[in-house]
Amino acid sequence: MKKFLVTAAAGATGAPAVRSLLEKGHHVRAVVHRDDERAQALRDLGAEVVVADMLRLKEMRPALVGMDGAYFCYALSDGLVEATAVFAQAAREAGVAHVVNMSHKQSRPHARSQQTLNHWLSEQVFQWSGLAVTTLRITFFTEWLLYTAHLIRQGRYVTHFDADSRHAPIAGVDIGGIVAGILHDPRLHAGQTYHLHGPVEYSQIELAEVTGRALGKALPFEQVAVDDFLALLGAAGHPVLGHHFQAIREDQREGLLRGQDNIGLEILGRPLTTVEQFVDMNRAHFV
Repeated sequence: MKKFLVTAAAGATGAPAVRSLLEKGHHVRAVVHRDDERAQALRDLGAEVVVADMLRLKEMRPALVGMDGAYFCYALSDGLVEATAVFAQAAREAGVAHVVNMSHKQSRPHARSQQTLNHWLSEQVFQWSGLAVTTLRITFFTEWLLYTAHLIRQGRYVTHFDADSRHAPIAGVDIGGIVAGILHDPRLHAGQTYHLHGPVEYSQIELAEVTGRALGKALPFEQVAVDDFLALLGAAGHPVLGHHFQAIREDQREGLLRGQDNIGLEILGRPLTTVEQFVDMNRAHFV
């Protein structure tokens, strides 16, 4: 049995990573922002739950003590680069052998989005740290569908992306399983950067159609402006999301989120979750 730290442990990728590592027989220390029902659910699975601020070195130091490996994931908000420096320093002091780092598929030194640029800077910090790191550059999550589930229930497929922009959605449960698989056996993965995608690439129109078929109803594609999309999400005027969503729409237009791979299949040892399966798993959100 090894010991692993999982940050963002209550989130879309963290919770599945916790579950998968526990199923493999490991001890998991789950870092959460607050002690709520999601934290209790992790305890019920058998995880050790720690409430910590990832921007505070004095809180991350004890969290990483005794850990063989760790998963670093930070919310889409300001503070990523500082959190990476804090995490890397604490991991170095604790002698953590391996880190899996969550990043953006379109991470690059001249990214339009400040959030994506911060992910590229985060990658550089980990590289400078000397830690053994596997970086996961991931396309859009299938969980995007959940953000607009209230609209899908009304028979609307609404997005700010162009109709013909393409990507292969990947589910958080698969990302979490990939993270766990890498931490469980990092021998082939340390120092690698993987571009991860889901099993099928779709245009936005095709994604609307397949989601509608899975729910047994028509979901006509509807494109709106970024500001209107944020308003529909209940995040009108959000400064971080507004700039990021504008930028990734341009990234989509340039095809930077496109692609497919077999990495997840090889690590998980099973097919990745399809959009139809994701909708079925989360049907209560859509009906």
